Amino acid sequence: MEKEKFYITTAIAYTSKKPHIGNTYEIILTDAIARFKRLQGYDVFFLTGTDEHGEKIEQLAKQSNMEPKAYVDIVAKEIKDIWDLMNTSYNKFIRTTDDYHEKTVQKIFKKLYEQGDIYKGFYEGLYCTPCESFFTETQLVDGKCPDCGREVKPAKEEAYFFKMSKYQDRLLKYIEDNPGFIEPEARKKEMINNFIKPGLQDLCVSRTSFKWGIPVDFDPGHVVYVWIDALTNYITALGYRCDSKDELYTKYWPADVHVIGKDIIRFHTIYWPIMLMALGEELPKKVYGHGWYLFGEDKMSKSKGNVIYADYLVKKFGVDAIRYYCLSEMSFAQDGSITYVDIINKYNSDLANTLGNLVNRTVAMINKYFEGNIYLPTNEEQVDIELKQYIQDTIVRVEENMNKLHVSDALEEIMNIAKRCNKYIDETEPWVLGKQEDTIPRLKTVLYNLIEAIRILSILLQSFMPETAKKIQVQINANVLDFESIKTFGKTEEGKVEKPEPLFARIDDKKMLEEIQKDMESEMKVEEEKKEEEKSNIITIDDFEKVELKVGQVLSVEKVENADKLLKLEVDLGTETRTIVSGIAKWYNQDNLLNKKIVVVTNLKPVKLRGIESNGMLLAAGEEDVKLLTIDGDLPAGTSIH
Repeated sequence: MEKEKFYITTAIAYTSKKPHIGNTYEIILTDAIARFKRLQGYDVFFLTGTDEHGEKIEQLAKQSNMEPKAYVDIVAKEIKDIWDLMNTSYNKFIRTTDDYHEKTVQKIFKKLYEQGDIYKGFYEGLYCTPCESFFTETQLVDGKCPDCGREVKPAKEEAYFFKMSKYQDRLLKYIEDNPGFIEPEARKKEMINNFIKPGLQDLCVSRTSFKWGIPVDFDPGHVVYVWIDALTNYITALGYRCDSKDELYTKYWPADVHVIGKDIIRFHTIYWPIMLMALGEELPKKVYGHGWYLFGEDKMSKSKGNVIYADYLVKKFGVDAIRYYCLSEMSFAQDGSITYVDIINKYNSDLANTLGNLVNRTVAMINKYFEGNIYLPTNEEQVDIELKQYIQDTIVRVEENMNKLHVSDALEEIMNIAKRCNKYIDETEPWVLGKQEDTIPRLKTVLYNLIEAIRILSILLQSFMPETAKKIQVQINANVLDFESIKTFGKTEEGKVEKPEPLFARIDDKKMLEEIQKDMESEMKVEEEKKEEEKSNIITIDDFEKVELKVGQVLSVEKVENADKLLKLEVDLGTETRTIVSGIAKWYNQDNLLNKKIVVVTNLKPVKLRGIESNGMLLAAGEEDVKLLTIDGDLPAGTSIH
């Protein structure tokens, strides 16, 4: 029998900077849902990735003295490394700089233009660079961006627009006919009452004021604006190519759920469905806008010094402990709170005391009383029946909650099984049963029930704490691990357990907080030193002498494959020949560059551009009309410039 498909996505992370724990929550949440669906028997496809174009990226790259592609390569790797560190089971990681995505976006843009859904016009408004959004005066909050609260600036430029209003009534009907399309309910009401019913404005979908984007192929002065570029990743990743569709797309689209932050729900429930309607494609079944993680009661901000990163938390507490905290502390439709004190308290109470203690004492008792042997139950009492019924009822509630995306509620129910088992130990008093020969059969039954409950608990935990679940299963030698098996109590067979090993050692809160404080002070010191360095552009002669400049002669020139802006040069530096990749293809080619003598920075750290290691940098002047600095006279290649 063919499995039922389930397609789930995160929003693609913006490659402006390293993601903090609030950003990382989304991939952990989506992973838990994806893993649980696999456990239920679904054929799951889980997509994540990175959003890599836009003015903000162009500016950040420039500040770092890098080409935008080199900049996003670094940040995209950092994001992917954190997603992998958090043990997330995505099937595909898309980058919007992937060649197939860029080509498909161009096709989509052209199709929408040719069918009259996109038209050329002129835009004048207030623009927020970080959000890459235009706003009217009335949409501002206290004169600032309504989404992020930052400053906006007047902007005026030629642009292409998408006819949102054309699809307004159709979108409203879809939302009303599909009550589960937008969740939570409050976000749905917000979209209808604040945006759709007042009337949709046509959407700016191209820009001319920056270059780092996908070119509009029939109008090269324009680049495709973020929404068509970023949102279409959900279909291009599956093989949608506008004029053709791969098997993956046919199989998995429409998405069963887009998991996104509440701040971008407008783009996913208004812009994205309308784009799909215009393309003649099915709409996603559900868009879930989750809350934010706050540091205590404040939004995370570097300027406030309250940003927490996942890799640091993992270093201090471990992967599964952080997965557990993130998933348990964010209730459906609410924001969550995270502080180091709260993490330590939850770690000690839930993981060390409740879960870890249950597994450790149960395995220890089986080793103590029965040399590690598990025996089938023979002596049942009412307290056992109550335990079994509680577990069976809890399994139903867990499944119901996960099907509704109430992940924290599901995890609370699972942890309640551990609490109920600890209560069962207090009720049955195994240490008393082990003292007399005539109560040994009863002790075997009690310990069997505990091991079976722990087996069920471990299977339910797999989606949330996969490493911990595996460790538990190894300790109890569980070999029946399918989801169907937990619906009948008693699938554990006679066998042996391993020696007990603590799952979570208690944390000394005072000591840990002192360590964290020292780490924070050290990091703040580094940040302050960095800011001081950035305050001034004035350099000394010693600074200038660090830059090594030499005469280079161009030996060969060729275009870099799939990169319209890049040329690959082989440059003679007298004692050696170096490969240098430069974004000058718009102004130079083999005819006007071969054999030229140019100025080369030779002690710059090498970078990879489109898979080619570039070992040096050319000096040039101008923005719109770039001219290389060349050498006048017969100076030989390799001559130092000073």
